Amino acid sequence: MQEQSKKLPEKVCIVINGRGGCGKDTLCDICAEKYPTVNVSSITPIKEIARLGGWNGEKDPKSRKMLADLKQLFRDYNDLGNVYVLKALDSFLASANAILFVHIRESDEIAKFVSAASQKCRTVTLLVDRHTGDYSNDSLGNASDDNVADYKYDYVFLNDAPSIEILSEKFMAFLENEILIFPGAKSTSGKSRRPRKSRKDSGNAAD
Repeated sequence: MQEQSKKLPEKVCIVINGRGGCGKDTLCDICAEKYPTVNVSSITPIKEIARLGGWNGEKDPKSRKMLADLKQLFRDYNDLGNVYVLKALDSFLASANAILFVHIRESDEIAKFVSAASQKCRTVTLLVDRHTGDYSNDSLGNASDDNVADYKYDYVFLNDAPSIEILSEKFMAFLENEILIFPGAKSTSGKSRRPRKSRKDSGNAAD
């Protein structure tokens, strides 16, 4: 059963990244069970164009490379992906939602979005890493997926839970004790905390 949505002192934008299959959308869904959440991606308008060309939603290496190449073409042409997520940010700020997750793969695109978004609301970056199950860190054949670690993220979350129940508990503890901490606020331990801004500060960081 979904818990009653909680309110935050201010809105938070979380740029979330990680290689394909690391569990980013699952984590966003877990957050949405507790907080009013919006989940958007800079690849969405690119996927819409790709469908017109015959792509049917496959997530194999060939399709991932096609989407990455197509996104690069539109980055050079009219910055479509970044324009899309910035519009989504404005809609989020005008809504009653508390948390916005923005999926962006490329490090330079993350930097561009963070620069603009941080002028409007608190914005942090999160890398999701995974080393369990049949998940592979082998090359996927495109720079967008293979180079996600190039950016210096504010936080890193290691998705190593053996079940969705344990993952949910672990991620919400991480989110509330690491990211959703505001000046003067207290963590679940009752101690006053300041927002963390260093990758090394994350207890789940995986170097």
